[in-house]
Amino acid sequence: MKIIAIGAITAGGKTTIVNAVKDRLPRTASLHFDDYSFEGEVEDFSKWLSEGADVNVWDLTPLKADIENIMQSGNYDYLLLDYPFAYQHNMIRDYLDCCIFIDTPLDIALARRVIRDMKDADADEIRNEMYSYLQFARIVYVQMQQEHLSSCDNVIDGAKELDDIINEIAEIILKC
Repeated sequence: MKIIAIGAITAGGKTTIVNAVKDRLPRTASLHFDDYSFEGEVEDFSKWLSEGADVNVWDLTPLKADIENIMQSGNYDYLLLDYPFAYQHNMIRDYLDCCIFIDTPLDIALARRVIRDMKDADADEIRNEMYSYLQFARIVYVQMQQEHLSSCDNVIDGAKELDDIINEIAEIILKC
């Protein structure tokens, strides 16, 4: 079984793409990082970043256990991880056969996040979110792009059309 991590910044397309690729490839399972609560989960990303942004503060034991269960089942040829850390987390790196980063421009990811997460927000809430983005979040996204993108085997242009991204990732997975 091959295990492929697909990463991107928040709203970079990870979940959409993992689900679409999973539907395209037979005998494929997926796990999504956002479906878990982890011990050591970072609350203050600015502070975390200023302290060195060590991804190993997350205790990924529940994710690791699910990876091992899927591997032991023998039911799958591929496991796709909607997962932000590529090879950087000590608990998961040895399971990974391939890491793909979807390099989505920050403006596209921000627009997607506002559309997705702020459907019912008023103008003041959106302005506050934009202020928070500029003051705190953007630097974390830039750091993630630099750190995680550089540790991936493949980088996909996240500004491409969705079908093109899905096709490109499916081809990469089949070659892993």
